[in-house]
Amino acid sequence: MMEKSGPTLETLVHRLAETPTEFLDEPRVGTSGKVHVAALVNDVLALHGQRAPLSALEYFVSSDARRDRNRLALVMIACWLLAEEWFASVTPPQNMVLNLLGATVAEMAQANAAHKFVHDPDRREELVRVVLARLDYRPAGESVAEATDRLSGISGVERKRLLEASRAAEQRAADIRAALARKAAEESADKWSRE
Repeated sequence: MMEKSGPTLETLVHRLAETPTEFLDEPRVGTSGKVHVAALVNDVLALHGQRAPLSALEYFVSSDARRDRNRLALVMIACWLLAEEWFASVTPPQNMVLNLLGATVAEMAQANAAHKFVHDPDRREELVRVVLARLDYRPAGESVAEATDRLSGISGVERKRLLEASRAAEQRAADIRAALARKAAEESADKWSRE
């Protein structure tokens, strides 16, 4: 993960700080709001030379404002970031972009209000680092270890993911120890019964 060097962190953080008001407007949810987020996602993919199937774009259409407004607002902000010239020049794989704008953004939107990722310096850095990491890049000038460490330090979503991975690894290790103990007990019992 994050094998490739990307743009400078400062360039992308600055871009987020200057997000145009059009990308901060209300997302279209049902019949209210201005911005059709599915069209915006499609435009960003087109900028990258890609075309999304309609089924993939349906995720960015909603009729439940209470549930989806913040998520769609954060998708709009992430689209502004992905429209940066550098991303268009490297053309990240479509499935990675859609996963980033889908599952990753949805998880981040559960933790913070979308506009915090524009107005709060730490949240701007978090969004930039998460976007780069999910597309297999790290900020220019950082090693993989530095980028990983900084991402896990600033991103609540990343900390949660690492904690869950650690718990899963601990559970697998406990299961293996238990299986080895059972096998040793069975072998001991077999040996004892043969004698």
